[in-house]
Amino acid sequence: MARFVVVNPYGDESVDFSNPEAVKTLNKALLGYFYDVSFWEIPENYLCPPVPGRADYIHYAADLLAETNGGEVPKGTGIKVLDIGTGANCIYPLIGHSEYGWRFVGSDIDRLAVQAAQKIIQSNKDFDDVIECRFQDFPATIFRGVVRTGECFDLVVCNPPFHSSQEEAQAGTRRKWNNLGRTQVSKAVLNFGGQYNELWCEGGEAAFIRRMVEQSVELSSQCLWFTTLVSKKENLPAVYWALKQAAAREIKTIEMSQGNKSSRFVAWTYFSKEERKEWSAKRWKH
Repeated sequence: MARFVVVNPYGDESVDFSNPEAVKTLNKALLGYFYDVSFWEIPENYLCPPVPGRADYIHYAADLLAETNGGEVPKGTGIKVLDIGTGANCIYPLIGHSEYGWRFVGSDIDRLAVQAAQKIIQSNKDFDDVIECRFQDFPATIFRGVVRTGECFDLVVCNPPFHSSQEEAQAGTRRKWNNLGRTQVSKAVLNFGGQYNELWCEGGEAAFIRRMVEQSVELSSQCLWFTTLVSKKENLPAVYWALKQAAAREIKTIEMSQGNKSSRFVAWTYFSKEERKEWSAKRWKH
């Protein structure tokens, strides 16, 4: 890491977060030190997610499951999690299994991303038997074509495309550069990378989550908790409206923060509290 450390305007040593290679190297170091990930390589220009924020999501989601388990986070491969849009980085399955021993299925519409994720899994012996990647051949559908008949999941996690267009994504990148004190750049370099399907989709985050909510009804009896990140607070009313239309039994908004960055995820279930207790009693070891 030494070659990526710089002295910031406050006189402190810090990683140069404007450098994509520095961000990737820092993530590799964190994954190796905290999560026993010995191999982690992603194709050039694919999303390189900040590990602390992704770990936050997993830990808060674990607390959500604990509510149905007497306050104790359920652990082990008996807990099955679906990661929608796992990406080439496979970050949520790596952290989730390392921290809690959960079993994961990751899906993605990008075949190269699936191949890269599979290489990461196969190159880390502790993860090979507990993380499975599935290619979603139908981009318009989120669950159908991935979830198999009768297959059940205790939790769904998702990091949806945030933007509605390439132009919007590039504008967001310029804001990041300004926040990093780099106002003079010849082109918008993504310090965290990202392919088009990772960063934007038609209608943006709100449209993707609405589609996810609508399609989750088909799996109302197969998944205990559905969750998704919501990066833009102004999208929350539309998400709540969609969940009301879908007749979700309970909805939760979990606020998270990392340094100066605030984010959140929305969780919903089609099970009553009593039905959730029955689910945990049947599927989880206490």
